[in-house]
Amino acid sequence: QVQLVESGGGLVQAGGSPRLSCAASGHTFSINTMAWFRQAPGKERRFVSYITRRSGTTSYADSVKGRFTISRDNAKNTVYLQMNTLKPEDTAVYYCAATGLRSGYEYWGQGTQVTVSS
Repeated sequence: QVQLVESGGGLVQAGGSPRLSCAASGHTFSINTMAWFRQAPGKERRFVSYITRRSGTTSYADSVKGRFTISRDNAKNTVYLQMNTLKPEDTAVYYCAATGLRSGYEYWGQGTQVTVSS
């Protein structure tokens, strides 16, 4: 099993630049891709960004491209999401996810709230 714990959320002013962290523990050897998703109030959970373990390949949703940067420290089993130029529409619960030995995102964190005030 793998446990994911997010941190770094909170209340941020528009234009702010917080950084989210997600620390993995447990059977971390099984993790390949780590990702961030978010769920705004009354909306479905949506993909934000992912990064692969070996090559560090990244991908971003169009809505955050150019503003958010994902990175990971494999030695610390931690993935980060640097968020810049935040907008009120970025307000959401941000979830960390990881792929394991099965297909799809097998592991999920509990989420961290990011609220952007205008």
